[in-house]
Amino acid sequence: MKVLVINCGSSSVKYQLIDTDTDVSLAKGMVARIGMSGSVLTHKPHDRREVKVSAEILDHIVAIEYVVSILMSENHGVIKERSEIEAIGHRVVHGGEKFSDSVLITPDLLVDLRNLIDLAPLHNPHNIRGINACLKTLPGVPMVAVFDTAFHHKMPAHAYIYGLPYVMYKRYGIRRYGFHGTSHQYVSERAAEMLGKPLSELKLITCHLGNGASVAAIDGGVSIDTSMGFTPLEGLMMGTRSGDLDPAIILHVMAREELTLHEANTLLNKHSGLAGISGVSSDMREIIEAAKDNHANAKIALDAYCYRLRKYIAAYVGALGGLDALVYTAGIGENSPDVRECSCERLECLGIEIDKTKNNQAVGKQMDISTDGARVRTLVIPTNEELVIAHDTRRIVEAQ
Repeated sequence: MKVLVINCGSSSVKYQLIDTDTDVSLAKGMVARIGMSGSVLTHKPHDRREVKVSAEILDHIVAIEYVVSILMSENHGVIKERSEIEAIGHRVVHGGEKFSDSVLITPDLLVDLRNLIDLAPLHNPHNIRGINACLKTLPGVPMVAVFDTAFHHKMPAHAYIYGLPYVMYKRYGIRRYGFHGTSHQYVSERAAEMLGKPLSELKLITCHLGNGASVAAIDGGVSIDTSMGFTPLEGLMMGTRSGDLDPAIILHVMAREELTLHEANTLLNKHSGLAGISGVSSDMREIIEAAKDNHANAKIALDAYCYRLRKYIAAYVGALGGLDALVYTAGIGENSPDVRECSCERLECLGIEIDKTKNNQAVGKQMDISTDGARVRTLVIPTNEELVIAHDTRRIVEAQ
């Protein structure tokens, strides 16, 4: 089955066309700057060079039409007609408590997604916009919503409840939900294959480290805790997000700076984290280079990032009652030996020991970077969230 995987942002559409019979990504790309000047479609067929198309792309409907057109184009296409797109899988960030699995998109489902916007106002509206665009551009093609939160749905109550009056949970659904679920699921399954053991027998900690970052404690294939919470803001320090902080801080800053709710939200999500501390960049590569050049705030940002990650790893060993493997994935996790080495410092007491030579070799490729005698295996596994979405989409469509 050929599945078109769609991930919509406010001004972008990322896509892949995946053949789930072979797991080959036939083509992938992104439409950027939707509704702005300088809109561009970047497209890469699996067997040809990347191409860029500049156009006036006013909305997501036009963007999806451009995607479909280039997939069928004579010079850059990988299919001959629209009917070869047999299903569409949409990444949807928040499924709330209602959705513990991927689900076929219907008119009733769209109503449910709109009701969840309050839980993810920065993400779900754009995901819904992508669904509506596909309904108009590819009518009749079955579509599936694959939720970032679903993998964490089995967390026990003691892990997801916050120290607020319980009525806040019952009335507003305020609890830990967790995100990056498709990534944590994918790399946990790959880790089991690498270790040659059933996933059901393993205790894993998976670290998805990109511009957004989260850690998950996975016991027997089930996420029992994760660092992101009610929103993707909680947990690790990230590129532009603060991560964990004393909630009284934001109340204090709002009062002193006379910030509106919107301004406070922007401060925490867009101007904090690595960018906020370093004053250099939200890009870990630039932070590391600046730190090596003795930029004081870049060094503080890097050390704080790794220290917080190290604390979460140690805490989750306690939550799991042991550990078989530590997994690094996503842009930073897959490509930064410096972050992996720094975050594993002083964890030898937990059985985590990495080989520096192997660690330096593991850039963008799957490797075991542990020392030969390490009690816990440390793995680098490139993630593939789109493949998870494609397979989930096929499973749901074929079950109808």
